[in-house]
Amino acid sequence: MTRFIHDQFSKDYLEELLKPFGIVQAPSRVAAEVKEIDVLFTPIPTQTTNLNTLGILGSMATTPAIFEPFRNPTSIEEIKDCLSKSLEVNKAIQREANRNKSKISDSEIPQQWILTLTASETIIAGFGGVLKSDWVEGVYFLPEYFRTAIVVIHQLPSIPETLWLRILGRGKVQQRAIDELTALPANHPFQRVTLELLYSLQQNLRINQNIETEDRELVMRLAPLYQEDRERARQEGLQQGLQQGVQQGLQQGEQQLIVRQLNRRLGNIDSSLIEQIQQLSIEQLESLGEALLDFATVADLELWLRQKQNTTNQ
Repeated sequence: MTRFIHDQFSKDYLEELLKPFGIVQAPSRVAAEVKEIDVLFTPIPTQTTNLNTLGILGSMATTPAIFEPFRNPTSIEEIKDCLSKSLEVNKAIQREANRNKSKISDSEIPQQWILTLTASETIIAGFGGVLKSDWVEGVYFLPEYFRTAIVVIHQLPSIPETLWLRILGRGKVQQRAIDELTALPANHPFQRVTLELLYSLQQNLRINQNIETEDRELVMRLAPLYQEDRERARQEGLQQGLQQGVQQGLQQGEQQLIVRQLNRRLGNIDSSLIEQIQQLSIEQLESLGEALLDFATVADLELWLRQKQNTTNQ
């Protein structure tokens, strides 16, 4: 169960980091037997000027790309499956070009990045993976026509340029990356969204009864960060609302935090629902903050608000 939680986190994480720079499809279906690519990315040329903010991940996103993140070390069969899906994408692009009687350049064919925690020397050698002098250690490129690289996250050097990939690691690698993330300036363009995704991951893991030791340690590492962030949001709301009264300031901070969490969990929620949330008391907002951990759809939020409204009217 927790593997699927982490898989969803990886897809959401890559989508959030890359969507300012292009079109992200997560997942994306390919032809033949139904298969899904985890993340298919197409850069928008006018939006790529700040990609260097994402370090090595940004370098991967300068051209069309396929991202296949794995929570556990990838097997030989899983890598073969990735190659199969990549070839299907290439064939689909070629068929479209033939229909349009146009030529496609190599830069239009997506480069595939298989993100794995570890990989044995035997597996890397078996697929012909080699390091390149202009890339960091841990990124192994397969022979040219495969347009694929295997990225071994736990081999990446601990430098700022690899931070956004090491967030997808496990154990000490991920925890060190989280420490580096929290040390970034508060106005860093991707710090806030990454922390909120990690908080969502923490909450999903926390309600799961059978989690691994590493996941339990991750929950414990993120818990104080979440509480600090929650308190910071409340204090910001307090400061903004001093002229309108302490109570209203606390409510504003709580409302902002709850809306951010709901948007992250359910997608951007309707303005009418936000208006209902703004009518809740601090006690009700705190209750909603606990209840939203169990929400799977917007309908769950709507039902909770209706029940709360019925209770208030009684």
